[in-house]
Amino acid sequence: MNRITINPDICNGKPTIRGMRITVKTILEYMAAGETIENILKAYPVLEEEDIKECLEFASKITDHSFLTISVKKAS
Repeated sequence: MNRITINPDICNGKPTIRGMRITVKTILEYMAAGETIENILKAYPVLEEEDIKECLEFASKITDHSFLTISVKKAS
C-alpha cells in the first residue's frame, strides 16, 4: 500500500490519499452511505479508482485486530 499516507502536517495526521487533503475516513463514509465508486470519482476528480480500493484495503488491515470485550454489571 503506497497510496495511503500519514503526515502529522496534513489533516492532523489522519490517513489521507496520496498526501492530499482527502481522508480515508471521508471515502469510507461515502462508501458506507451507499455511494458508488463512480460517483465518488466524479465528486473528487483528482482520485483514481485504485485510491478508493486502497482505502478499503487500509480499513480492512486496521480492523484486523482483536478487541477486548468488557462486561459491565449494573448496580442493583
